[in-house]
Formats: sequence, structure tokens, C-alpha cells
Amino acid sequence: MPSTDTSPTARALLALELIQGSPGISAGRLADRLGVTERAARRYVAILREAGIPLESERGPYGGYRVGRGLRLPPLMFEASEALALVMAVLDGHHEAADAADPAGSALGKIIRALPQPVAEQAEAVRRAAAPAPDRGAARPNPQTTTALVQATIDRSRVRIGYRTEAGREWSQEVDPWAVVVRHGRWYLLCWSHAASARRAFRIDRVTAVDSLAERFEPPADLDPVAELETHMSAGWEYATDVVVQAPLEAATRMLPRGLGRLEEGPEGTTRLVGSTSAPDWYAAQLAALPVPFRIVDGPELRAAVALIARRLSNAAR
Repeated sequence: MPSTDTSPTARALLALELIQGSPGISAGRLADRLGVTERAARRYVAILREAGIPLESERGPYGGYRVGRGLRLPPLMFEASEALALVMAVLDGHHEAADAADPAGSALGKIIRALPQPVAEQAEAVRRAAAPAPDRGAARPNPQTTTALVQATIDRSRVRIGYRTEAGREWSQEVDPWAVVVRHGRWYLLCWSHAASARRAFRIDRVTAVDSLAERFEPPADLDPVAELETHMSAGWEYATDVVVQAPLEAATRMLPRGLGRLEEGPEGTTRLVGSTSAPDWYAAQLAALPVPFRIVDGPELRAAVALIARRLSNAAR
């Protein structure tokens, strides 16, 4: 939409913005966007060149104006919500990134406009044409809530969080936020709970409030946030599991998701898997995908779930 300011300087600056935003724009299209004749559009390009702005032009049906490499563009300026939303998009796939009104979409648009033309064209084509399938298991938290928790982990500042459980019960407590960890499309706060005097992991999409407190803390010196979360997620569930996998510890570590439990080296090249689960059917399916034999030592619920899968596979084979 052309500017209401008809001064040559204002028109020239608008022409520069259009060329930056649409590299390869033709004189005719530039004129249409400015609401002027092609001759006037070329005059504004000449004004910019006289001001020392390197504008290149190419002839032919695919030619047009673009900014040369000699122009120093201003640095990209991201808002906090844009920057965090972009990180979240990279980590777990943000399916609204094609929407310019979305924080991740807005940030992505800024980056695309700063890319060299060939790369930008490919990125924009993918952005517009791709149709990602939504991850039904993903639970993306509020960017502002996540920002506050990430900042607290950096500042090593104790916080009071409000929380809503899956059943709808709400509570608040003070925690030392050690790390923010992403696991299978879900965002978790790994922390020390002062109410429970124990390590805890809370889903950030269920955090309803974050208040920074004056107290400071020091996280454990040997903390491995990802390993700690995986261990936490595999312990304390309703049904205990104890499985022997016919593979050495190193190989079993590569085969098995860490969230299934603790791995121990067993006799004669085997590995023992000790954990717990609230979903025996899901746990059995993870074991069924193993390319090596395994044996259930303990866990009647898991044994029944594995037997059910075995019958289904046997019936399918018949």
C-alpha cells in the first residue's frame, strides 16, 4: 500500500523497503506497490543509488532490483517472546511458524528477509508449502512463563510457582529451578522442591504463575539435566519393571530410550533394565521394537502386556 507522504525522499525510502523485502522485484511491480509510473519508480531507484545505496538490476523476464552486498543492514532485533518462540520451534516443531502473526512466524520472517536471495526463496517456499502434521503429544507452554523460568535458572533465583495438575488440583510451592528440559515435545522444569525436600520435574505447560524470590541457590555440581529428567521420569510409577535384554550394556544403551529405566551390566553380555511405568502397554511396545531377545524377570502387568502383543503378532502372521 503506497504511503500517503508523496515526497521523493519518502517514496525512495519506501522503494528501498520494498526491494529489501522482495529481492528481484521488477520496475513494474515496484511502481504498482508505490502507486506511481514505472518511470517514477526508476527515478526513486536512481535517488537511492545517488545516496550510495548499492542497488543491482538484472534484465530479462526474471530480472529486477535487489540490494547489493555493499549495504550494511541493521541488526535483527528480536523481542523476548519471538526469540524464545523461535528456539521452541527449532526444538520441537512449531506448526504455526508459517503464520506471520505468531511470535515464531514473525521471527522466522525477519530471518528469511535477511538471508541471501537463493536461500531465502527456498526457505520461504518450504514455509508456505509445507503442511506439517500436528504432534498430538506435544504440549507447548506459554512463552512468557518459560522465559521467566529460564531466566531464573540463569540467575539461580528461587521461585514460587503455581501449578495445575492433570486432575485440576491447584497448588503453589517454592522451588530451586535447576534447568528447563525438552523431552518428546513436552517442556519440563527440573528443580528442587522445598515442600517435598526432593528433586522434582514439573510440566511447564501446567505452571500457572512464576514469582521470583530473593533467595539464591547453587545447583548440584555434577548435574546432567537430561539424564536426571530421564531417570526421574522412569521411577515412581505404579508398576515395577525388571527386564533382561540379550545385549551388552553399550549396545542396549543405544537401543533403549533412557526413560524406560536404569540400565545395569548383566552376566554373559546381557543388560538388566529396572524401572517402572503407569502404561504397561506402551512399555511393552517399546520392548517389542528391540532387535534382540529379552526376558521379563518381574512385573506381572508388563508380562501380561507383552503376552497380548505376542498374541496379536501371532494372529497377524497366521
